[in-house]
Amino acid sequence: MANPHSSTSKASSTVPGFFERLSSMLLREPEDRQQLMRLLQSAHQRNLLDADALSITEGALAASDVTAREVMVPRQLMEVVDVGDSLATVIAQVNRTAHSRFPVVDGSRDNVVGILLAKDLLRVQREDGFTLRDWLRPAVFIPEFKRLDGLLREFRVSRNHMAIVIDEYAGIAGLLTIEDVLEQIVGEIEDEYDFDEADGNIELDHSGLYRIKAQTTVADFNAAFGTTFSDDKCVSVGGLILRELGRVPLFNETVAIDGTEFQVLRADSRRIYTLLVAGPPDAGDPR
Repeated sequence: MANPHSSTSKASSTVPGFFERLSSMLLREPEDRQQLMRLLQSAHQRNLLDADALSITEGALAASDVTAREVMVPRQLMEVVDVGDSLATVIAQVNRTAHSRFPVVDGSRDNVVGILLAKDLLRVQREDGFTLRDWLRPAVFIPEFKRLDGLLREFRVSRNHMAIVIDEYAGIAGLLTIEDVLEQIVGEIEDEYDFDEADGNIELDHSGLYRIKAQTTVADFNAAFGTTFSDDKCVSVGGLILRELGRVPLFNETVAIDGTEFQVLRADSRRIYTLLVAGPPDAGDPR
């Protein structure tokens, strides 16, 4: 009987893997990072390195030069809960923001006393006697100039997913999550609320509304929905909403502009991703 693993073993012994091929190139001993990047790009051009591997490698190298301050959520945009909040207030905050982790403060954003994991609230039996302090996880504090490569190692070892960034005076500067770090290396991490890459900017949702990517241009939106929004100061629909509100809207918030209602389907503390919009009256698919 033939060994089912023989062909695989033979192939692996004759075809060098990614790291073997990369190692053979690095034997040229690049003298600096620029030369290393040229070698990696040359490997990609020679089909020794695919586009995804090249992008991740470039991101990993770049992460060593990026500090926490450059990618953190600023202090004023942090979604926090107060240690004295009731269970109902905390649950309302979780539902409103759709975040999974929250810094918990005691009276002031400069006094972070721990981290709340939203999933821990599932174990709360009743509100009577609820004390948020009993459900806190320890907060991790990092300096604002900490580099992301070192932070990623710490996240991995400690299994923490959020760090509080402090400035040189020990004040709270912002927060950073493991997703923020990974996105610097691999690019934006999409979830179940994102459009598939093959989808267009405007798609019919199962609710009968239309899902709109916030990056959709105002001109394209006008053409699809028969609106007349000006794109003199805002190129995208997301920019239009930010200009109207003067802030990033909350999850599920509805924003009305000149008779058109935009419902926020997905947003974080820094930007809008996806919106829901009713189709124009007496119109078919606006695409």
